[in-house]
Amino acid sequence: MKTLVLGASGQLGQCLKKVSERKGINYLVFPNEATANILDKASLENLFVAEKPEYVINCAAYTAVDKAEDDVELCRKVNKDGALNIAELCKTYSATLIHISTDFVFEGNGHDLLKEEDIAEPLSIYGLTKLEGEIDVTSTLPQHFIIRTSWLYSEYGNNFVKAMLKFGAERDELNIIADQVGTPTYAIDLAGVILAIIETNSTNYGVYHYSNEGVTSWYDFAMGIFDISKTEVKVNPIPTSQYPSRAKRPKFSVMDKTKIRTTFGLQIPYWRNSLIKCIEQLSIINNA
Repeated sequence: MKTLVLGASGQLGQCLKKVSERKGINYLVFPNEATANILDKASLENLFVAEKPEYVINCAAYTAVDKAEDDVELCRKVNKDGALNIAELCKTYSATLIHISTDFVFEGNGHDLLKEEDIAEPLSIYGLTKLEGEIDVTSTLPQHFIIRTSWLYSEYGNNFVKAMLKFGAERDELNIIADQVGTPTYAIDLAGVILAIIETNSTNYGVYHYSNEGVTSWYDFAMGIFDISKTEVKVNPIPTSQYPSRAKRPKFSVMDKTKIRTTFGLQIPYWRNSLIKCIEQLSIINNA
């Protein structure tokens, strides 16, 4: 089950490495970015020839949501063209692709849990290019799993949890958006799910939603971070209108996980329980 991890240096790639080491898994390959440039198809093909993967996990993405509004060409190259390059090579070399996507493919103006078959109407260039990548993967390669996730965080990379811990230590008061609702996802949990899908050798291909369980706002997420970490800081809930950003975000992006839970027999952790684990790990890292 040799598995190639593209975007290995990113947050999810590092979590996959951590979980594989913890479980004693040795079939994952983590090439560096120079070797695994998803925009250089010829070089990427050399990697496929050398490694002969049965699975490919695509964690590589352009994720600077606001910057993408002014950097459309590069964002589309990475999120659409890069995904297509990978899908075409997976088809040529008979590999199954696990492609990571996002809740940002949805407009998020409703109040019902978002299902895989719901109409995708992205509000941002980032969301649009991720949807375009999904479409290219789906139309090119039957052997694919597309996993949409949301509000990803971990001990690695740049994310909301690490930012809040930094700002909470530096400032006396913070304003956090309270009218955008979704579900945080601990990238360590997502990494475990990806490996579980590989190990089932499933052929139930298609689009799946995965986040941790529960519903929260960015404000309540921040309050949870400060409560668990025992950080003293005043937090003011504000509407989106008081924090203008270059890209529009979905107001409601809570995803229905029924399909992935039942297909793969998963027990999905509640978001706050996973947040406790992450903050404990960050404390260990910071005190080492």
